[in-house]
Amino acid sequence: MRAIQITVDEQLLAALDKDDEVRREGRSAVFRRAVSAYLKTRRRAGIAEAYKKGYAGKGAPELEGWAGESTWPSY
Repeated sequence: MRAIQITVDEQLLAALDKDDEVRREGRSAVFRRAVSAYLKTRRRAGIAEAYKKGYAGKGAPELEGWAGESTWPSY
């Protein structure tokens, strides 16, 4: 692991230091998990955006020509 230096607002740091998990495991462990969760969320959002762009305005080619072949049941 590598040590880094970050700047944190005083109020945020005070609230963080009151947390039981921070007291038990330390700030660094909590920051590592927070950054990991952030990166995972960003990665998932990037994948979702790539799917949206990839399928934007496109139908499913395997279903072309089948639109009028069936009807919805009436209840």
